[in-house]
Amino acid sequence: MTFCTNCGNEIPDGANVCSACGAPVGSAAGFSRAAPYTDSTDHTAEFDPQDISDNKVIAMLIYLLPVAGVLIALLSQGQSEYVAFHLRQGLKLMVVNSLIGIITAVLFWTILIPILAGICLCITTVLRFIAFFQICRGRAKELPIISSLGFLK
Repeated sequence: MTFCTNCGNEIPDGANVCSACGAPVGSAAGFSRAAPYTDSTDHTAEFDPQDISDNKVIAMLIYLLPVAGVLIALLSQGQSEYVAFHLRQGLKLMVVNSLIGIITAVLFWTILIPILAGICLCITTVLRFIAFFQICRGRAKELPIISSLGFLK
């Protein structure tokens, strides 16, 4: 199986040119035997572009106002799969932040735990910014660290 590196289209064996872009077969720069790269954490193609356009603001609120934004999204979500995706991501962030807070409250007397908790809270804040800017671009991409958490799939 051959794939065009110019457009990623699958090329049947024995073809002289790519049927999609017309690149010639056989040139080292034009073809690859490896499958084209796909990002498994990017789910944007699974959602209707109209749904994304109509519900960007509600999805943004999930990350801008963590508790209030989640409540607003739950109440006004309707049938939007795009908002539901970001709602799951936002809830994961809220659970992680809550666990960090509980662990810090229990072990506040140690020196290391509050420092580590501060670092973890900074990381989750950066993840919120990443998610917010992905929504601005109309993307539905899983967040880097929390995507490996098994709950709320």
